[in-house]
Amino acid sequence: MLVTLNDSILNSFGFSLDLPPLPQSRPLLLVGHGTRDPEGRQAFLDFAQAYYQLDPCRPVFPCFLELTEPSIVEVLSQCVATGHTDLSVLPILLFAARHNKFDVTNELDRARRAFPELRYHYGRHYGIAPEILTLWRSRLELLDTPEFNPQAIGREETVLLVVGRGSSDPDANGDVFKLARMLWEGSGYKTVEVCFIGITHPRLPEGFVRANLHQPRRVIVLPHFMFTGALVKRIYTLTTKAQAAYPHVEYVNLPEIGLHPQLFYLTRQREIETHVGQVVMNCETCKFRLVAGQTHHHHHHHYEHHSHSHNHEDHPHHHGSTVNLDHLPSYHQRIWQVP
Repeated sequence: MLVTLNDSILNSFGFSLDLPPLPQSRPLLLVGHGTRDPEGRQAFLDFAQAYYQLDPCRPVFPCFLELTEPSIVEVLSQCVATGHTDLSVLPILLFAARHNKFDVTNELDRARRAFPELRYHYGRHYGIAPEILTLWRSRLELLDTPEFNPQAIGREETVLLVVGRGSSDPDANGDVFKLARMLWEGSGYKTVEVCFIGITHPRLPEGFVRANLHQPRRVIVLPHFMFTGALVKRIYTLTTKAQAAYPHVEYVNLPEIGLHPQLFYLTRQREIETHVGQVVMNCETCKFRLVAGQTHHHHHHHYEHHSHSHNHEDHPHHHGSTVNLDHLPSYHQRIWQVP
């Protein structure tokens, strides 16, 4: 039996949340990854609007890195035209991979070359924050209730399967494993397996195989994504196929994070960091630093990269690369090289 949880445990705009005050009323730019999926695009815009409504003391401008509009440069040009030249910028990204470390800041620098008066204070990604762990643990606890677990299957007979987006940055991929481990320890689940929907390995179909090696009665599929989109929908589709392939196992699809109070609270923490100068990037295990022998900094990255475009969301992030990242030996040969 496939159990899918979507709107039943997502939070609406109607909640009240006591956010810590901002040190100043600096305009905020929220940068999403971008998606060709209309629902995914709207989910990010809804998030930006809801976050603004929680505290309308300063304007909040949503934009996207790629795949949809408005772009970073487009929104920044509008900001400058209306007199906003000093902004906080938050990458609405779960982990620090290439997009966060280079692509967003390169776009910001491009805008600053066009508008020399522009100043930005760049924040950090969400990472493995206590708020994220609390969010997922609260949803997992719901799955123990009779409403969502009518067969009363115990955690000792359940495998947790964490699905990440997948990145060409081993640092970000490693963080997915760390998140999964921290969710599992003390949880009582039989075990946890980790897989990805694209780019890196193991992929989701192999994740289902690994999960079933433990002979569970139940598999909980946890998509560690901020908002819906083509990749999240693909996870649901593949889970439906896995349910058909393993009819004796109950599969449960958790929804993506969505408009959750913990996400808004963490966003406020990240915004405050840009005001007080406490932004710290995770440089120690970054492949761009280790391979190139250089150190990147949290406000400005001293690298120049060519602009890029992608035809779909499951992209390899390697400029001019023809390597087949679906082929595991090729992936291993390529992944630690810096584009």
